[in-house]
Amino acid sequence: MSDRRIRSYAPGRVNLIGEHTDYNLGFALPIALDLGTTADFAPDTVDGTIVAESSDESDVVTISPTSGPGDVSGWGAYIAGCLWALRTAGHDVPGGRLHIESTVPVGAGLSSSAALECAVLLAITTDLNLSRHELARVAQQAENDYVGAPTGLLDQLSSLFGQQDTALLIDFRSLEVEPVPMPVDDSAQLLVIDSHAPHRHAAGEYAARRASCEAAAAELGVPSLREADTDAWNQLPDGTNRVRARHILTENARVLAATAALHDADFAKIGELMNASHDSMRDDFEITTPHIDLIAATAQQFGAHGARMTGGGFGGSVIALAPADAADRICADLPQAISDAGYPTSTVRRVRPGRGAHLL
Repeated sequence: MSDRRIRSYAPGRVNLIGEHTDYNLGFALPIALDLGTTADFAPDTVDGTIVAESSDESDVVTISPTSGPGDVSGWGAYIAGCLWALRTAGHDVPGGRLHIESTVPVGAGLSSSAALECAVLLAITTDLNLSRHELARVAQQAENDYVGAPTGLLDQLSSLFGQQDTALLIDFRSLEVEPVPMPVDDSAQLLVIDSHAPHRHAAGEYAARRASCEAAAAELGVPSLREADTDAWNQLPDGTNRVRARHILTENARVLAATAALHDADFAKIGELMNASHDSMRDDFEITTPHIDLIAATAQQFGAHGARMTGGGFGGSVIALAPADAADRICADLPQAISDAGYPTSTVRRVRPGRGAHLL
């Protein structure tokens, strides 16, 4: 083994608005977080085996160069999937030892998996000269085809393209990433409220939502819901596909309106759009829970401009945008209010847009 070491960092993400729009080729407005994952890689030229360990996990994972889907499970599957996707694309992947450390809470809807994937890919591909878009697609293939979670590119693009104090308007049809300044000050602070009810990204409900969106697009005669007008859901018969399409089409419109409001520093408007997004996820897409609904409503009651579930759904976290005085109250009083209602005590974190993936 050589003495060469490569260290890389990739952040988690939180989505301000635009949920489940990525695989429908729509729009989203996420930020990279100031929480992330560090990969420390020591290449070994002997063979292509990678031995991975994490400071947060008790098991050591050995990944052979012939590993395919189903061979590795648990947290190591995300790493194995990245190696498999790279080799499937024809790239040589070095073996070696890999050590992982992370500050992204697992299961909170903050994309700990994408942070892991992007940190690992950045460390092991330093000699391959892959673009950020190529790395995002490799990570997506790992998650879709190795891990079995049918996610879009939101998480990976957010982690790879993040910038300090900047939101990202992502167009998932063109994959264009437009930076939108988002300074954090007394008029607008960002809070991530972890419900401690882990989300289930690879569960069948996520796949069912995607299938319903594809069916709605087919009924409308378009390749994806991105190609449909905002009110095209009216053309669909009553039923599940109609309300799923209504969420996606109106959510795309909300993302664009929120981006315009952010350019104008109109935080009250952004809050209104966040609240409407949560209502749509609750009523049309049916991916929230009573627990998550209570957290969002309580944050709004305590003075947030807006609050909505963020992430794939069925648990995870709420993102709140609040003036400083309301943010102080949410931090101080919301956890007890949620506990008093019989749910696990929430954890409230103040966050700000952070730097995207980079070598250390």
